[in-house]
Amino acid sequence: MERKHKNIMLLGTGSNVGKSIINAGFCRIFYQDGYSVVPFKSQNMALNSFITKDGKEMGRAQVVQAEAANIEPQAFMNPILLKPTTDRKSQVIVNGKVYKNMDAREYFAYKHNLKKDIMAAYNHIRDNFDICVLEGAGSPAEINLKEDDIVNTGMAEMADSPVILVADIDRGGVFASIYGTIMLLEESEKKRIKGVIINKFRGDKSLLTPGIEMIEELTNVPV
Repeated sequence: MERKHKNIMLLGTGSNVGKSIINAGFCRIFYQDGYSVVPFKSQNMALNSFITKDGKEMGRAQVVQAEAANIEPQAFMNPILLKPTTDRKSQVIVNGKVYKNMDAREYFAYKHNLKKDIMAAYNHIRDNFDICVLEGAGSPAEINLKEDDIVNTGMAEMADSPVILVADIDRGGVFASIYGTIMLLEESEKKRIKGVIINKFRGDKSLLTPGIEMIEELTNVPV
């Protein structure tokens, strides 16, 4: 019988909003519900990598998520890893192996070539697991970087995945970040957003209710 694969993608209004931890939480919930689940981040940037059992490098966030899913971390969960070497250069690691060092402009011009590696990794997941929990990087609304995107809305399109937008209330401006992010997306990208998670909230939730009602009305997306 053909496997019925499902997926969901977490995008953030910015970096450090909590996508990685929420991804791990989704992985654990789906695993506890009896599904075979795997995390996926097409492109990660991190100074410190994890070495898999077969000697390949991958981002540590996906290792934590794999642990939550109760599976062995493997490089296909993070096919592109960028390890900064200076403020303008990174070591580019493809499928767990060092490819070469590139500066930002060189990488930006080259990255569309990596789509085939990303899709080979994702197709392996699609063929072998029930559910994939994908994670974006930074914000999907960086309009100067959207061309040939391979990690945020571009990845959602490649995987044909619904999206949940994660926003961080801890630093303030949560409603502006939700609204601004959604409004800067293309219509086809907006349609993928099925919900918003307001993360890191503490205190009296009733004080938040009027804002939630207004932002749901403005964006037509449930919080």
